[in-house]
Amino acid sequence: MNQIQNTIIDAFKFRFATKEFDTTKKISDSEFNTILEAGRLSPSSLGLEPWRFLVIQNETLREKLIPYSSGAQKQLKSASHFVLILARKNVTQTSDYVQSFKQYEESTIPMFKDKVQGFQTRFHINDNARTILDWASKQTYIALGNMMTAAALMNIDSCPMEGFDLDGVTELLEHEGIIDSNQFAPSVMVAFGYRKENPTKPKTRQPQEDVIEWLN
Repeated sequence: MNQIQNTIIDAFKFRFATKEFDTTKKISDSEFNTILEAGRLSPSSLGLEPWRFLVIQNETLREKLIPYSSGAQKQLKSASHFVLILARKNVTQTSDYVQSFKQYEESTIPMFKDKVQGFQTRFHINDNARTILDWASKQTYIALGNMMTAAALMNIDSCPMEGFDLDGVTELLEHEGIIDSNQFAPSVMVAFGYRKENPTKPKTRQPQEDVIEWLN
């Protein structure tokens, strides 16, 4: 393998689900902006970017999240940076978000709206509000993966977390005036920082022959 290939594989070998971070070490502003840019620049279905990234650095808010976040107890207390990725709701042909999407010239919006409707209908995305939200949530995981990979390439640790009370977190954020639950829903949490301890077990994954099938 060449140097770039080795760097990529080494980053994936380095990364593990860090449960507790070293509170004495903080990610620099420049490095964390790179992580955020990896998320912002991620691909999404039809380029719709149905996400928002909440960088939760306020200690009081982190404490309020702990009772609703069983899978993030240590991470909320120790991570250098803590991100909650939101999925945008109601991204359909008729939504204000699609109708005013700023990536497209005004004259092309009607054609773009038809493209959105056709795509979502073929894949049963717009069957109901739940299927639309599920689709948007899947898009957030593309950004999540890119953010964690970018972090690993800089030797920064991370941990993705789905272990939280969706209703409880939603109600808390709405009560705090942070989100409008008609527009957004929490999708996944991810913590960044530097590991407090090295993993005690080697990384294990299924062998290639068990997970990859070539169709030549």
